[in-house]
This record gives sequence, C-alpha cells and structure tokens, in this order.
Amino acid sequence: MRFFAADRLGGAAAALAIAAALAAAAGFAVMKASDAAKRERVAVAVTGGDPARAPALLRRYGCGGCHTIPGVPGADGQAAAPLAGLAARVYVGGVAPNTAENLIRWIVAPQSLSPGTAMPATGISESEARDVAAYLYAN
Repeated sequence: MRFFAADRLGGAAAALAIAAALAAAAGFAVMKASDAAKRERVAVAVTGGDPARAPALLRRYGCGGCHTIPGVPGADGQAAAPLAGLAARVYVGGVAPNTAENLIRWIVAPQSLSPGTAMPATGISESEARDVAAYLYAN
C-alpha cells in the first residue's frame, strides 16, 4: 500500500505535504491549549460557576457512577452518556435546548425537564450545579 500523497505529488512534494500536515497538527495542539482557557472563561461567564470546585462535587454526588467525566478520577460510569464535549451538544438530557440555565436545571431537578428520566435528583444545590455546569462546558 502506497502513501496517497506520494502517488499524487511525487517524493519531494509528498515529504513537504507531510511536513506541512505535521506543522498544522502541532499548531492545532497549541491552539487547542489556548482554547481551553477561553472555554473556561466563557463557561464561567455563562454559568456563574467555578469549574475548579466541580470535580469534588461530581465525586460527592456520585455522578461518575453513571457517567464518564473527563478529568475526574474514577468517573468511568457506563450507565449514562459520557459528559465530554457537553458544550457542543444540541440538547441537555436529550430534551431541552443546551443553554446554561437548562443544564443547571437538569443537574438540580432532571425530572422537571423529563419526567421519568433515569437521571436522579441528587440533592445538589443550584450554586453547586452552576460549578458543575461551568466544568462541563469548559471540558
């Protein structure tokens, strides 16, 4: 099996194309790192929460028993959707538009948005839910 670029471009041009692809990937990694800080600033602004407090809250309320949650040791549950990339989703819980207020409401009282959902009311406060929402949006 031959490399596609070599077929199309010839040896020297293929090497240049590979080098350009590697440079672009490295640039993307740097951009992604700086995007993390921006995502966190935006998450804090839209939720009013502190993402630094969330990992302890996610452990305290047992979220990782059902969900896989990036950055939370032991949060490797398989019963519910993984929580990585939550900010890019269209819906919260599959039922409500993905807004900060809907996510916070879902975390505090999921039955209010989807009666009969398997997601339990954990007793988390609205303030704590804001911290969790900020973390989930930032990560």
